[in-house]
Amino acid sequence: MHKLNVPIATALAIALSACTVGPDFAKPTMPVPERFAQAPAATDATAPMPNAEFWQGFDDPLLARLVDQALSSNHDLRIALARYDHANALLRDAKLDRFPTVTAGATASDALASSDQAPGLARGERRDNSYEAHVAASWELDLFGRVRRGVEAQRAEAWASASDLDAMQVAVVGEVADSYFQMRGLQERLRVARANADNQKETLRLVQARLDAGRGTEFDTSRANAQLEATLSRIPALEAAAAIQMHRIAVLVGDPPEALIAELQKPSALPPLPGEIDAGTPGQLLRRRPDVIAAEHRLHATTAQVGVATADLFPRFTLGGLIGSQAVDSGALFQRDSETHLVALGIDWSFLDVGRVRARIAASRADASGELARYQQSVLLALEDAENALVRYDRTRKEDAHLQQAAADGARAAQLARVRFQAGAADLFEVLDAERTQLQAQDAFADARTRSVSAEVGVYRAMAGGWPDHTPAREAIAGN
Repeated sequence: MHKLNVPIATALAIALSACTVGPDFAKPTMPVPERFAQAPAATDATAPMPNAEFWQGFDDPLLARLVDQALSSNHDLRIALARYDHANALLRDAKLDRFPTVTAGATASDALASSDQAPGLARGERRDNSYEAHVAASWELDLFGRVRRGVEAQRAEAWASASDLDAMQVAVVGEVADSYFQMRGLQERLRVARANADNQKETLRLVQARLDAGRGTEFDTSRANAQLEATLSRIPALEAAAAIQMHRIAVLVGDPPEALIAELQKPSALPPLPGEIDAGTPGQLLRRRPDVIAAEHRLHATTAQVGVATADLFPRFTLGGLIGSQAVDSGALFQRDSETHLVALGIDWSFLDVGRVRARIAASRADASGELARYQQSVLLALEDAENALVRYDRTRKEDAHLQQAAADGARAAQLARVRFQAGAADLFEVLDAERTQLQAQDAFADARTRSVSAEVGVYRAMAGGWPDHTPAREAIAGN
């Protein structure tokens, strides 16, 4: 049998090391519009771009503290971080496949054969001692890029996990901010309901006084009381909704549901109407959205896996070696003439099982095709999310302006109606109708203001707020 000279094999490995089978990844292209269809016409040249710490712009120290706590203690983020750590550990493991695997071992044996096994020999002559120590190395000569494609695939998976962590940060911060403002909005609606109830109690007192003076009717008293009770009935539902948001915020920041009730129950005004935001372009959005970036990396990983599967069509060469010492006496180990060594070149080729290999290649290509569709879908969903956030942001601001004026006019009308009623120039129906209109307008305005602020948060969340440029996970992978 012809023996392959090991230096020649090594030189051949070096010469062919640039050969990597399978498709090279290329970022897919998709038609992307130059601008957002629903972006409001900019009137302020200094409008800010979405930035990482958008919550600081609301000038609310409590919100800022809650966000910081969520970023350090949220359990969904801890899960995402653990998945990233897992993927990065697998990347380090895959990279070690590019180098020889070195092991060491030692054995010491004392064997005694029976007199039947060695008839005629004395007991000492039937004893056999053996001592051995060795260091062995095994190295796959990556002639066709199987190992390199494996490292490429695992690196892409680690990048995808880092992007998942980015996406979870965006989602958690957005949900904390949105839940916080939803709670503040409910507290404002509670204030409106209670203030209107106080006004209606005063109206009922006036109606009751007129009845006691013989100038009113039971009908008027019943109508005034019915409206008061209807207003009071709003309060329990609003209190429950506000408490639910408090529980949600506590869990988001890693606390038990009841932990923040005492602190969050202290009312605080909603921030002013949001200003303009420069949404940038769809192209900038796609470079910033971590879910799109994660889909791209997973497509890269499955493309590299096609190369891993394709490499099995070619022979796999393994270079092995061993250096050691063997002796019948422990004192003779590592002495002259006790050394042992072995150098071997192994060849493993699955050409006789090519049907299975081609089936695995087809499965890898199908995975890549599915990830391509997933990437394209993530692009469309990101654009849809951004367009929805922008149109909601623009329209709620306009709605807010109208309802703010309606609330002011409703309050003025109710005040005038009560003055006219006390002067005898208006009947009770006008007062009750004005008070009902006032409550509806003020409640609608508080709800619209809440949705306006939530819509601003939604824009920052849809635009991903610049997170991918500032995450520790990405810096860690870049160092690998």
